[in-house]
Amino acid sequence: MENKKNSVMLRGMTRDGSARVLVINSRDMVNEMIKTHKTAPTATAALGRLVTAASMIGSMLPEPGDSVTVGFKGEGPLGQILAVADYYGCVKAYVQNPETELPRKKNGAPDVGNAIGAGTVFMVRDLASGEPQTGTVEIVSGEVAEDIATYFAKSEQVPTLLSLGVSLDKDGSCLAAGGVLIQLLPFPEEETVALLERNAEKLSHISSLFEKGLSNEEIAEIALEDIPFDPFDSLEVAYRCDCSAERMLKKIRSLARSEIERMLCEQEAEGKPRELTAVCRFCGSEYTFSEKELLK
Repeated sequence: MENKKNSVMLRGMTRDGSARVLVINSRDMVNEMIKTHKTAPTATAALGRLVTAASMIGSMLPEPGDSVTVGFKGEGPLGQILAVADYYGCVKAYVQNPETELPRKKNGAPDVGNAIGAGTVFMVRDLASGEPQTGTVEIVSGEVAEDIATYFAKSEQVPTLLSLGVSLDKDGSCLAAGGVLIQLLPFPEEETVALLERNAEKLSHISSLFEKGLSNEEIAEIALEDIPFDPFDSLEVAYRCDCSAERMLKKIRSLARSEIERMLCEQEAEGKPRELTAVCRFCGSEYTFSEKELLK
């Protein structure tokens, strides 16, 4: 976990205009997430897949001020998990129970499905141009990739191929992680669709491709074998929280004055200073505000 370099995402499109493709090597992003939330291996696999997907979805937002939240409200021991991505593909995330660890499945894979459990997948696009756009669908498997692809198909009627993977080292750090997202654009060529369906089988163990050291472009070539395409850019992305004291104060201002005074009195009754400390759930940063600041 010593590597501090940003993760990298490739974005491209098939030459016939049938589909767009995104490939991300998210190893460094996931390692920063592990460091921030101190996740157990099963929790790492689940949240790592989610931040990988959210980064790619964020990079498809229309304007620089936009953001997207992708989350799971499951009944499993992991509790709620969510990731927030911006237009640049940078992500922050939250997991309700980061210590969640389940026995691995028979094939040796983390049991992400049972860790998340039954429930709903939701997506909220907060667009600077208007009201937030929200959608929700039922969780299909809890394995993250299938559920997000199902969300796009059912809620937005966009056929989507999504493959996500996180491979862990013995010390719990991320050995390899990444994903491929392919979305059909309006009026795709039937031949291209058939080839994409054929090639999808080669992406079932996506983390192993990154573990072997394949580049984003080499993985895109596997996903788009026999389909001419053009990469149009490469984007550096990272796990990055944008919290600040000012943002925390805005949230506190949404509370009633009587509620703030009640909490200050509780602090005083416990022999503590009349001040409140807010903790960011995305990065753990703490912000302490005095009584004067809170009641101003």
